[in-house]
Amino acid sequence: MAASADATAPVDWDLAASVAARLAPPGPTGTHDELATLVVELRAVAARAADEVVAVTGLQPADGARWPAPVLVVDRAGWAKGNTQSLAALTAPLTALAGRTSPATRATAGLQVGGVLALLAGRVLGQFDPFGSAEGRLLLVAPNVLEVARRLEVDASDFRLWVALHEQTHALQFAVAPWLATHLRGRMESLLEDLGPDKVFGTGDLGTVVGAVAKALTGQEGGGLLGLLSPPQRAAFDEVGAVMALMEGHADVTMDQVGPAVVPSVATIRRRFEARRQSAATSVGPAGLARRLLGMDLKLAQYRDGAAFVRGVRDRVGAGFDAVWESSETLPTAAEIADPSLWVARVHP
Repeated sequence: MAASADATAPVDWDLAASVAARLAPPGPTGTHDELATLVVELRAVAARAADEVVAVTGLQPADGARWPAPVLVVDRAGWAKGNTQSLAALTAPLTALAGRTSPATRATAGLQVGGVLALLAGRVLGQFDPFGSAEGRLLLVAPNVLEVARRLEVDASDFRLWVALHEQTHALQFAVAPWLATHLRGRMESLLEDLGPDKVFGTGDLGTVVGAVAKALTGQEGGGLLGLLSPPQRAAFDEVGAVMALMEGHADVTMDQVGPAVVPSVATIRRRFEARRQSAATSVGPAGLARRLLGMDLKLAQYRDGAAFVRGVRDRVGAGFDAVWESSETLPTAAEIADPSLWVARVHP
């Protein structure tokens, strides 16, 4: 899963991956049998979750879509390395400008991006990555799933399935709407191209830009990018944020909608997980600073606003909600995420 050592790339991706692996906090410990069982069970629940999300959503993958997506159970270093591949693909437009970068600049950017990935590596439970390979892949971060289940004191098997349901919902979203990955890639590439060499290379701020993309890729809002955006670019950035809110909210609703017949302790898991989210959002000191730097408070808003949008639309038009996956024109805007009736009026007049 190592990123390509492309000397023309504006970021030293190999360095970024190695820095992230070294700096990521160590994961929880366990016996050999416990850790082996964790990996086997995560693969098993990922397969089960794929069937469950199709059943509960009623959505069907498009013809020709790869379903279910390949599943990789990784450690924190493996997650970071996988994300350097995605970032390399998403930031490819910057490669055209690489003639203006020096090895020192590439190394500096690699250090900065590696630092961002190291902070995120200890926090991400799972991720569907539509950019790192042609068919997409689902990553489950084994040590983080183990650690959070222990901290919440919830049933470990139920929690593993619950996490897999969320990530398989994301995989299904892209399988139902194969155009979605291309749409998101295009919007993000457009933002990078619009920034231009003066803002990226002229300021020596390449690491901030790519680090912001790393946050966006994992569902954070790229706070370091906002100061570089013009009003039209900020509008495009908000458009991407609205799509992320839709996807996160839909996944959150789906993972709970399966109910206790599938995840017996789902109500307990949700209650404790939400309490953990809220406690982290109000934390102070170094932990609170890290959250703000990574944009995780904004991610929490994405989950809540997106889930409210999904429920609000379904209350009004039921299965008419599924029109969101038809084309880029039916995706909600930021204003419609905040007021579901606006989306309903536009798409279901």
